[in-house]
Amino acid sequence: MRRVRAAVTGVVTLSLAFTATACGGGDGSESSPKTLTYWASNQGASLEVDKKVLQPELDQFEKETGIKVKLEVIPWSDLLNRILTATTSGQGPDILNIGNTWSASLQSTGALLPWDAKNLEAIGGKDRFVDSALGSTGAPGKDPAAVPLYSMAYALYYNKQMFKDAGIAKPPTTWDEVIAAGKKLSKDGKAGIGVEGSNLSNNIHQVFVLGKQHGADFFTADGKPDFTSDGAVAAVKQYIDLMAVHKIVAPGNAEYAQNQSLSDFAKDKTGMVLWQTPSQTFSSQGMAPEEWGVAPAPVPSGKPGQGAQTNSMVAGINLAVFKNTKNLDGALKFVKFMTSDEEQILLNKAYGSVPPVKSAQKDPGFADPSLAVIRDTLATSAAALPQVPEESQFETVVGTAVKELFADAAAGRPVTTESVKAKLEKAQQQMPKK
Repeated sequence: MRRVRAAVTGVVTLSLAFTATACGGGDGSESSPKTLTYWASNQGASLEVDKKVLQPELDQFEKETGIKVKLEVIPWSDLLNRILTATTSGQGPDILNIGNTWSASLQSTGALLPWDAKNLEAIGGKDRFVDSALGSTGAPGKDPAAVPLYSMAYALYYNKQMFKDAGIAKPPTTWDEVIAAGKKLSKDGKAGIGVEGSNLSNNIHQVFVLGKQHGADFFTADGKPDFTSDGAVAAVKQYIDLMAVHKIVAPGNAEYAQNQSLSDFAKDKTGMVLWQTPSQTFSSQGMAPEEWGVAPAPVPSGKPGQGAQTNSMVAGINLAVFKNTKNLDGALKFVKFMTSDEEQILLNKAYGSVPPVKSAQKDPGFADPSLAVIRDTLATSAAALPQVPEESQFETVVGTAVKELFADAAAGRPVTTESVKAKLEKAQQQMPKK
C-alpha cells in the first residue's frame, strides 16, 4: 500500500479560449529514456496550485518506476495552440492533457497514439472506464485518441439565501421555472442567472445542450456543419433571450470571460449559475458550502434523460500520448499510474471532479450530493459534443457568434430569429470546406 498523500484543493476551469499562440515545447526522451515530459492543463486556481497537486504524484511515480517526469502546467488560453504547433513540428511532450471535446480534432492530425486493444490492455482495459467518458475520446469507429482522466458535467447552482429572500421554495427544473425564478431574483441591482458571454467554450457548451433539447446536433450524420437548422437557431436564440427578452441576465455578462460569473454568484449578485466542479470553484471565490445548493440543469420536461431531455455536455480532461514518443513503455506506465484507482481518487478529489474510472467512483468521497448530481448526469443525461475533426473550429466560430449576439443584446439591439440565423450562417461559412 502506498503512502497516503495529501490532496491540494484546486478549482477546475474548463475554458477553452483559443486565442494565444506559443511554440511547442518538451524534449524528446531518446537521450534520456528514463525521463518523460508531461503537459498538464491548468485545473487549479493557479498554475502553482496544479504543481502542488501534481508534483508529489510525479515524485511517487518516479519512486515506483525510476522514470522522472518533467512537468509543465499550461494555461487553457495557450494549450490548444501549443498542442497544434507540436503536432506539426513533432517537438511535443511525451504525454499531455487535452480537453475531451478536442479529441477527434487532434486525432485527425495523426500525431496522437491510438489506444488500440493492446495499449488499452496495458493500462487495465477499456472496461474500467465509464461509457460516457469513453464517448469523448475520438471519432466513432476509431481507436480512442486519448483516455479519460477527469470527468465533469454541468448542473444548476443556486444561492440559498437569495432564493429564500425571493420566496423561491425549490430550485427550478425546467427553463420556464428558471425564467420565473430569475425574474423574482432580478431586482435591486441583482440578476437571476449568470452567463459568460465572452467565454467561447462555455457558449458552445450551453447552446449545444439547448440544441439537443431542440433536436439539433450542429453537424449532420456525415460530419458536415449544420449550424442554421431551425433547432440550432432556436437553441442559440433561447440562450441569448435570457438577457435580451427575459432580462434575467445582467447586460455586463456579455463581456464576462473565464470565471467572472462565479464571482458575482459568490458575492450574492447573481442567484443562479450553470457550472461544473462546484465545491472547489465556489470555495475559491470565498463561498461556503452551506451557502449554495445544486440541482440537475433544466430540461423541457423537468426530468433529465436522453435526446430532448439532455442537460449537459460530457465535460472532462483526457490523457493522450504523442505517437513519436521515444519512451512508449514509460508513457504507458504513466497513463496506467494516473488512471489507477488511488490516483483517480486523489486527483479528482483535489479538483472537485468525478473519476471516469468506475471502481474509483465507489470511494465514499464522491457520495457528496453535489458530486452525485454530476455523476448521475454523466451516467444518464449528458451527451458528447460532436466527435468530428472540425470540432475545435466549431467552438471558435459558433462561440464567437454567440458572443456577438450577447453584445447586441447588451447594447439593446434587437436579437431576432433572422439575426441569429445570419450570425450562424456567417459562422458556417468560416468552417473548412469538405
